[in-house]
Amino acid sequence: MARLELEQLDCWYGKTHAVDHIDLVVEDGELCVLLGPSGCGKTSTLRMIAGFVRPAAGEIHLDGQSISHLYPGDRNIAMVFQSYALYPHKTAREHFVFPLIPAKMPRSELEQRVKEMADFLDMHDLMDRYPSELSSGQQQRVAIGRALIRRPQLFLLDEPLNNLDERLRAETRANLRRLQQDLQITTVYVTHDQVEAQALGDKIVVMDIGHIRQVGSPQEVYRHPADLFVAGFIGTPPMNFIECRLERGEAQAVLRNTHFSLPIREGLAARTESLPEGKELVLGVRPEHIRVTSQSEEDAIPAEVYVLEPHSNELVLDLKMGDMIIKARDDKKELGFKPEVGQRVWIKFLQNAVHLFDKETEKRLT
Repeated sequence: MARLELEQLDCWYGKTHAVDHIDLVVEDGELCVLLGPSGCGKTSTLRMIAGFVRPAAGEIHLDGQSISHLYPGDRNIAMVFQSYALYPHKTAREHFVFPLIPAKMPRSELEQRVKEMADFLDMHDLMDRYPSELSSGQQQRVAIGRALIRRPQLFLLDEPLNNLDERLRAETRANLRRLQQDLQITTVYVTHDQVEAQALGDKIVVMDIGHIRQVGSPQEVYRHPADLFVAGFIGTPPMNFIECRLERGEAQAVLRNTHFSLPIREGLAARTESLPEGKELVLGVRPEHIRVTSQSEEDAIPAEVYVLEPHSNELVLDLKMGDMIIKARDDKKELGFKPEVGQRVWIKFLQNAVHLFDKETEKRLT
């Protein structure tokens, strides 16, 4: 069992507060992704877990035991870096053998472990090659094999796919996920790529300027973002944000913007019941939750097609309303017409899928 617990973990670099008293639990066998922009504290958190950086405060527990005071080599943790950090003078086989030497295990057991790892990573034909003779994807497999052959309690990965092209990234991402699920090793994975996080993680930890903004499954952080930052960071294209004001008409509540007045239905209106008249809100709607039509309908909002971006079977439309531009994403076949730049169209928000945020606190209304 390898359950990781971070308690009030804190890190400073001079006057920069890189990690600000964060709490986190990674369950046994779970793949946890630390996600956020550059400088948010995710790599600093990983380096504190590994023992490369000493926390200014807080505790790190693995299997209920504090490891905060242990040297990196005494933590039974393996790590794969973005650069892979391979020795140019060692073959793939020698890289696999190297971490087993301090254990002084019998030669037969050592060779068996090397064979098992070569089988697992499908590397038998590459074992006698040097790093310069391997592709980026093959080098990454060597780095992973070298890390896992010790059978660590905890596996750490610091943006390991950054050096790969898009096709190889997708292939390696799938292999990494299968590897982690087969071995059931508790894993912490750092990335700034939200597509990668969604594809790999059992749990996603969204970080920003040293704080944890939200912890949840990939579906939770996508469908129920905690605040404006999470909502804008997760999703491609990103969520549209429209500032508006709450008004209460005779029949129903209305969200009023410079360019439209939107009556809100029962489900969405329930989130605003305790709010005062005139409350400043932010309407958040993902591009896929906007329907575009060529004909006017009830509650539809007029707009102008500004830019068209074809994406395989989908079409992303930049729609202009006055000085505001929002993005919609629709299946080409379901759209029902062929939009053109400059065309007048009408849009409807799917109210069961949109979000309301408090403009002042930036928190999502629930």
